[in-house]
Amino acid sequence: MRRILRTIWNEPAAPHPPPPTRRDWAITGLLVVGALVEAALRSVAWKPANLVFVIAVALALPWRRTHPLGVAGSAFIAFGALSIATAVAGAPADDGLYTAAFILMLPYSLVRWGSGRAAVLGFPLMVLLPWTSLLNGTTGFGEAIAGTIFFLFPADIGAAIRYWHTSRERAVGQARLNEREMLARELHDTVAHHVSAISIQAQAGRTVAVTDPDAAIRALNAIEEASSRTLAEMRAMVGVLRKGERADRSPQPGVADIARLARSEEASPSVTVKLFGDLTDLRPSVDAALYRLAQESITNARRHASNASIVEVTVTGTDDSVQLEVHDDGDPSSAVDDSSPGFGLAGMAERAKLLGGTFVAGPLPNRGWGVTAVVPRRGDVA
Repeated sequence: MRRILRTIWNEPAAPHPPPPTRRDWAITGLLVVGALVEAALRSVAWKPANLVFVIAVALALPWRRTHPLGVAGSAFIAFGALSIATAVAGAPADDGLYTAAFILMLPYSLVRWGSGRAAVLGFPLMVLLPWTSLLNGTTGFGEAIAGTIFFLFPADIGAAIRYWHTSRERAVGQARLNEREMLARELHDTVAHHVSAISIQAQAGRTVAVTDPDAAIRALNAIEEASSRTLAEMRAMVGVLRKGERADRSPQPGVADIARLARSEEASPSVTVKLFGDLTDLRPSVDAALYRLAQESITNARRHASNASIVEVTVTGTDDSVQLEVHDDGDPSSAVDDSSPGFGLAGMAERAKLLGGTFVAGPLPNRGWGVTAVVPRRGDVA
């Protein structure tokens, strides 16, 4: 149960919530006009207070997607306070503005667009609101339960639609990933074919350079043509892989940049970085891989290590390999079950394996979680 609650609490808000639109303002305008007309035609208890609350919440409605907890929480508290006040005054519980029924949009917005902690914080207010009518004795427990179920129905719809959108985005992302992997394989095969031809031409040109200069020139021309064709095909395929994305022209981070991870904005746990040995002249693939492994390990420690106060990163370079160690001092219960590792650990293990290295992650004997990766300096691809 604790793990489930922690998962819900850490659930991020839905990405890219749409800002207020013209349709939102049109709905708000209709609700304000409807509330004014209803207040003029019907006898409503505490009419000025009801009208002010309804109009205020209606005006905040366009931001229900970008600020779901703020809008929904304010509305639940406002209507709950109004319901309690009317109950204390002895007014009938149902003697309010029917226009206020639009509040049922807010449980949907809270679950559809809010983060996990927003839903957890807003849930008690959402559930308790129908029970405020019990204070004046005009409704019983059956009506309160029915009202709660009715109130939670939009939240269920929001959860279902959010799950559908998330599943669809994952499916689309997986399809794109599969397509990129296929293009990457094609790129590898194409480049490998042309580079092999270039290598053969270069060997032939070197062999006949002394005895037949014309043949050497022809070999150089063939090398130039094959190189241009290879570069063009590689650029075309990389352009497809980057479709919709800007090329990152900044240098790839490496081992020398790992120390910057200790100075990130995250306050706790703190990160210390120690570098030992020869860490120069590493292949770019090895240099970038070690940085990414350290970055992912630190991120996992900050996300999953309960009560951790420090994360220690140690990088040691030898003549043949580079070893990366990341340890934290979190609770043993926060360790990930290594029988079903997460995608982060699987990705790190695969990255180290592709470079001919090893990767081990698991709970430490005394306390905390440890990650150890050893990658050859030459970075042989498995």
